Amino acid sequence: MTAPTVLRAARWADVDEEEIRCPAVIVVEGDRIVAVNPAEVPAGAHEIDLGDLTLLPGLMDMELNFLIGGPETPTGLPLPMHGVQDDPAYRTIRATLNARKTLLAGFTTVRNLGLMVKTGGYLLDVALQRAIDQGWVEGPRIIPAGHAVTPYGGHLDPTVFQRLAPGVMPLSIGEGIANGVGEVRACVRYQIRHGAKVIKVSASGGVMSHSTGPGSQQYSDEELAAIADEAHRAGIRVAAHAVGDRAVRACIRAGIDCIEHGFLASDETIAMMVEHGTFLVSTTYLTDAMDIERAAPELRKKAAEVFPRARSMLPKAVAAGVKIACGTDAPAVPHGDNAKELIALVERGMTPVQALRAATVTSAELIELDHELGRLREGCLADVIAVPGDPFRDITVTRDVRFVMKDGRVHKGAESSIGTPICLR
Repeated sequence: MTAPTVLRAARWADVDEEEIRCPAVIVVEGDRIVAVNPAEVPAGAHEIDLGDLTLLPGLMDMELNFLIGGPETPTGLPLPMHGVQDDPAYRTIRATLNARKTLLAGFTTVRNLGLMVKTGGYLLDVALQRAIDQGWVEGPRIIPAGHAVTPYGGHLDPTVFQRLAPGVMPLSIGEGIANGVGEVRACVRYQIRHGAKVIKVSASGGVMSHSTGPGSQQYSDEELAAIADEAHRAGIRVAAHAVGDRAVRACIRAGIDCIEHGFLASDETIAMMVEHGTFLVSTTYLTDAMDIERAAPELRKKAAEVFPRARSMLPKAVAAGVKIACGTDAPAVPHGDNAKELIALVERGMTPVQALRAATVTSAELIELDHELGRLREGCLADVIAVPGDPFRDITVTRDVRFVMKDGRVHKGAESSIGTPICLR
């Protein structure tokens, strides 16, 4: 039987009570936290003394795609010919490097939100999730979406990113191309049958594709309702790429659980999100930092029109009380730079505590694992990271992750005693 592990540090972050507490003594058995600051620690436990660091719950990124970007590809989007250059096997092997880099950055849980490449019907993110769960490769816990459900010519249709000619990349319903109520139901069923744990739908145009305008609604109200119904009957939540105001409203009416981006949402639509309890994954940092210099002129023009409006939308959503979860849309933000989203959330009006809650408890609620993740609490899974200083005052310290534990296994920084413990409060 494996001995318990005792983590010691100067401080730990209580994200529920919004307090930095001193000292930190966390007892881990197997994959669970069994005690926080107990009167006594188990005899014979393996102790890891991290010194003058602050323990946090593992962070979460609710929108990324490990199957694009990373080594051998340029930083950011658009990725040249990303849909056709690499075969599925090579793409999946490269994704293992993206996953490991993200884990070591302190992000222990992610949603891989929608394949938009040709795979022959294989769900590469499900395969990656299984390999990580088996311990074959290092990476975060993955909630995979399989293929994004998109109409022909929709924003997440792989053929529209490079304006491919007809017939160059034939795609199936299993690969996400679905038109009409019957086909979208079949497409959702296919993703769930082969391991998807969330459904991603392209509900509006986007910025970095040669599709319809970013504000346009791409699926009808009836199709969106069918997608939500099919997923919900299987106990699966739905996330919608929705930039335009009309599309966001249609998604809310259809009962879709989460809006990705929501860049052009009006004040009335923001209020509607609050009323319905719809989550928002705002992916706001990419509007500052996404490299679009290689994009076609018409795509740069869309970005110039949409990104400033997106930056002004988010403070309104924060003030209104929308449930905002953390997501980067990596590789729009390079894999491993995920914490820059937290910094951007603070720049848009969140407090550091609110930003950390977006990346912990709110994200855990979105994936319906808030009883197991997002907190340093007895009974929760042992996802623990460590940073210097006080992240409740200075969110930038989340870019300096010194220690990572996921499911009770140490992946980074088990060296003993780093500095002299100091209680900051």
